[in-house]
Amino acid sequence: MGEDGRLRAVVALAQGMAAAHTPREFWRAAALGACRGLDGSFGALSVWERDHGRLRVLVNAGERAEGEEEFPDAETYPVHQFPEITEFLHERWAVGGGPSAWVESADAPVATGRVQGLRRRGRACCVVAPVVLHGRAWGELYVARRPGQKPFLRPDAEFANVLAAVVAAGIAQAERLEEVRKLAFTDPLTGLANRRAVDARLDEAIERYRADGAVVSLVVCDLNGLKRVNDTHGHAVGDRLLERFGSVLSRCGARLPGALAARLGGDEFCLLTVGPPADEVVAVAEELCVRAAELELGEGVACGVASTGDPIGPLRSARRLFRLADAAQYQAKAARSAKPVVAGRDGTVVRLADAPPGARDRRRFRDAPPTELPPEP
Repeated sequence: MGEDGRLRAVVALAQGMAAAHTPREFWRAAALGACRGLDGSFGALSVWERDHGRLRVLVNAGERAEGEEEFPDAETYPVHQFPEITEFLHERWAVGGGPSAWVESADAPVATGRVQGLRRRGRACCVVAPVVLHGRAWGELYVARRPGQKPFLRPDAEFANVLAAVVAAGIAQAERLEEVRKLAFTDPLTGLANRRAVDARLDEAIERYRADGAVVSLVVCDLNGLKRVNDTHGHAVGDRLLERFGSVLSRCGARLPGALAARLGGDEFCLLTVGPPADEVVAVAEELCVRAAELELGEGVACGVASTGDPIGPLRSARRLFRLADAAQYQAKAARSAKPVVAGRDGTVVRLADAPPGARDRRRFRDAPPTELPPEP
């Protein structure tokens, strides 16, 4: 492959990684892009797990041998079986030079772990390039050729270094984007999800409900007494109260598989679940009320629950489930209830949530006077 071809390979590799939407798509794009750039038949991307002293394969791409999985769950290689891993993973280039790829051949006189792997999988040769991120070894890029193809030479190893550097740049960019994504969907004070994350997850949940009838439940909580704490003890103490309640919410939510614990803003929090029956969600909401009442300085929590597992009427949108849960929370707050109020199990909640426009918008229920409730049918 000439210089123009290799330049096109670098561009294709970068573009493939940039187009990936998930980590697996990214890994596959990196391995396949390197494989094509080096005219290989097989490519793999592996990560160095320092705490376990092993190299873990993330993806096997191209012509896989029998038993090789594209995304293996447990394909790992202890470093003591591959001495060369130990050398480059301990930054031997730190004292001079840079990370350097190397070539292995199945017909090598010394049967190293790499050579044995080539023979076992029917491959002729491979090139291995360290992937270096933030000045430290992140993992490796591995490309092999089948018998009958030309053996890898030193120029191929040098080009593998270039491809590994492109992969490293892609990983760094992906990490930055992931960090931005986390910030965009995370409440900075409590570390819980934020309103944006809830809206996105709730839309997905409603689609599941429509597709297969999965039970979708929403618990909306208002932490009582926060203003008094802020006015009396200062906002730093109020923030600690919010953090502690966030921890309680997270702990209770852990009883419900896949639950999303979130801070909606100010003193409002919620739990979103898909799958668990309504009774299980209500039981967790009851526990949440008990634990919130035990928090120092706070005055407990007003809690409302809305679930498709209860008789709440047709659910045409995610917004209606929010209105129901918020209306239930409003009823709990108005009644100073120590237990959650559940939409569909309380005679007024559904009517309040479905009241005419003026009382419909999120966060306005607590300001709506009781006279705005429609008359009993």
